[in-house]
Amino acid sequence: MSKFTTEEIAYLESQRLGRMATISQKGDLHVVPVGFRYNPETDTIDIGGHNIASSKKYRDALRHGRIAFVVDDVQPPWKARFVEVRGTVQAFSEGGKAINAQFAPDMLRLTPTYIVSFGFDGYGIMPGSQQQVNYHGRKVE
Repeated sequence: MSKFTTEEIAYLESQRLGRMATISQKGDLHVVPVGFRYNPETDTIDIGGHNIASSKKYRDALRHGRIAFVVDDVQPPWKARFVEVRGTVQAFSEGGKAINAQFAPDMLRLTPTYIVSFGFDGYGIMPGSQQQVNYHGRKVE
């Protein structure tokens, strides 16, 4: 059984760009856009890019072994949706090209320990309104 809901998986599979958050050695926060894919065989998020293994984000991710990752968008008129995944991260020397053929073979694999999602049950935040919000956060370890 997946740690992600059916709606979350469908959303992740429909998107190509996410944002990965890391912490530097000095404790500074760093957020960058990254290419990714949901990996159904491992129930993880695989993250790749051009020359990813030589990047700051890669070094910082591995230094602490934990990252946060968000995929989000807004549909008209103002329907925000997102999936946030927090968890442990490991490096792999192969698999990046499965995310995008143009990427380096190296990749990071995010194993969820906490997932938050919003906007998948027909609810959202409308500016200036008190509309009901469907916000799902859950520990998945």
